[in-house]
Amino acid sequence: MSVITISRDFGSEGEYIAEKIAQTLGYHFVDKEFFGTVLKEYGLIEFDAEYDALPGFLDKLANEHRIERRDEAVHMLNRAIRAAAQHGNVVILGRSGFEVLAPFADILHVRLQAPIAVRVTRVMKELKIPQEEAEDFLKENDKVHLAFTQEYYKMPWDAIHAFDLVINTNKVSPDLAVTWVVDAVKAMSGAKNVGRPTLGSLEIDPILKKTVTDALKCQTTHK
Repeated sequence: MSVITISRDFGSEGEYIAEKIAQTLGYHFVDKEFFGTVLKEYGLIEFDAEYDALPGFLDKLANEHRIERRDEAVHMLNRAIRAAAQHGNVVILGRSGFEVLAPFADILHVRLQAPIAVRVTRVMKELKIPQEEAEDFLKENDKVHLAFTQEYYKMPWDAIHAFDLVINTNKVSPDLAVTWVVDAVKAMSGAKNVGRPTLGSLEIDPILKKTVTDALKCQTTHK
């Protein structure tokens, strides 16, 4: 098993855990910055800003051109996620990777979460903001991600049944979470996949495949 998707609540230590998993396994770590780089190659330079302001972005009063651009960007993002997955040896953080790659058997889907009170405390410390501001920040962040997955994948972003492993980082330390995921990957590496397609069945556009491969190589070069 050479692909792991990580979905997380903001404030659940998801980025730290995902990066440590990638380092431990020697995998590429791909996140919104990586996919932003790939999408920019296709002229989709505004996607991150739109994604991070999704409630307005999905406003029913948005003009037709903007909606078309949004749909084009999401379609391209999905293709880039599949291309990165087919490359293999990747940890994909966020961007609804769990749903984009749901049909494939040879992927481990991980969900990291924590109670809202714990997340508020972590955000207050990380962003150096007061409690009320941290609470508002998390509510808006959760709203954005929930709206995105429901709009495009008809799947709640926090739907537990979509994941193979769900970890509460309030009770399980980040480093122990890393160990659990790494152990799960190793344990599942020899498992037989029955009844579902594998990543080897994916057909990736050669140009996109090269774009993703080059971006991964560049990532390795700059480590």
